[in-house]
Amino acid sequence: MPSLRLVRVRDEDLDWEIYHTLLYGRARTTRDLEAAGFDPAMVEESLSRLEGALLIERRGDAVRPLTFQEAILLCRLKNEKESPLVFKDGVVRVRKEEERNP
Repeated sequence: MPSLRLVRVRDEDLDWEIYHTLLYGRARTTRDLEAAGFDPAMVEESLSRLEGALLIERRGDAVRPLTFQEAILLCRLKNEKESPLVFKDGVVRVRKEEERNP
């Protein structure tokens, strides 16, 4: 019987595979990703990186890729301190004056 060998996949490769699994509709939840054969701990790490890169959105167990327009808007809201809008906790709202001029 051949021995099993654990292969370590680079984070970028795993993120690419998980992102495209979501993008092409083969998974819609973290459970779907785990059922597709991804390790649960690696799924969580990858989704955290993808969410931080503004490529996906998570709501509970549900996961979806952001559209290009959503990603660009969120990136601008996250990085432009003078913007009158802010994105926080999944909601776009008007930025308070004290948040604009710290």
